[in-house]
Amino acid sequence: MPFAKLACLVATALSFTALPGSKASADEPLKVKAFIGAMFEIGQNTGDRAGEFQHWYERYFSQSKPIPVKGALNPVYCNDDGVCGSVLGMGKVASSSSVQAIILNPQFDMSEAYFVISGVAGTPPGRGTIADVSWATWLIDYDLGHRWAPEEGEPGAPTFMPRKGYEKVRLFQLNPDLVGWAMQVTGKTDLKDSESAQSYRLRYPQEAARRSPAVKTGTHMTGDTFFHGPGMSAQAQYIAKLYGADDYLITEMEAAAIAQVIQRTLGDRRLLSLRGAVNFDQGNPNETTLQHLDPAPGQTAGGFAETVDNIAVVGGRMVDHIVSNWSEWKNGVPPLPKQ
Repeated sequence: MPFAKLACLVATALSFTALPGSKASADEPLKVKAFIGAMFEIGQNTGDRAGEFQHWYERYFSQSKPIPVKGALNPVYCNDDGVCGSVLGMGKVASSSSVQAIILNPQFDMSEAYFVISGVAGTPPGRGTIADVSWATWLIDYDLGHRWAPEEGEPGAPTFMPRKGYEKVRLFQLNPDLVGWAMQVTGKTDLKDSESAQSYRLRYPQEAARRSPAVKTGTHMTGDTFFHGPGMSAQAQYIAKLYGADDYLITEMEAAAIAQVIQRTLGDRRLLSLRGAVNFDQGNPNETTLQHLDPAPGQTAGGFAETVDNIAVVGGRMVDHIVSNWSEWKNGVPPLPKQ
């Protein structure tokens, strides 16, 4: 065979082995086992005051290089164990568009990934307290419906009515077996607390507000509106019960929107929402809603640093369990062990 023809055949063979996605290709997508999504960070990913992502970054990604993703707000970080994470942005639009860009990016294979969407949140004092950590059983979009001013309706009647056409995107029940696993693996985690949070809780008469922080489950309410006050809190609970969900436990701004993206692209059976409470969704009986929204210096709840640490400790236990037992989790959530 002439040398020129042989060289051409060799070059052609080499070009086929380098096709993206082939096993021999350097461009093979990263196989993601767990993806951690936070909403914001304060300053840098490490070395300063921690926001929602810093403890995750220091736990999994301190040796990882940033991977730029077109359409995502921030780069993605991945370690050698198949754990990836990113800061997605606050609010429904920013966070869900980042998730969609990451899922659809050919650098990643998300087909078997478990998602832990995590961040800080508010909680009603009748059901939770500062530094609690909560796994969602249900996600509800608080905004999809009709609302009117109380004085424009019947006295004492609800001021919300669901809007038809949103039935499939306003309510998501997360996989009960996966949530059950999360509670089995993390439910007895010792959580950090702070003296300032302990003191702040005593301003509230509710028993739940005065308890030490714990790992819980309940409905997470997603709204772009930072709703506040006993009236709005009661409305959130009204919506949760109207939709047949568990008690409203967490107010946040992203999870239902992210769930819709994940459900459309991958299915939502591997999705977890994890939130830590850093504020109550209303003031105590001695302050107005506006006073609680705009507190005087030294009048905040405290406990933020402890809560973001709690989130990563609790969530990290679940991520580590999945990754270290990947042969059992790869093909789906294993059956819950009998207790």
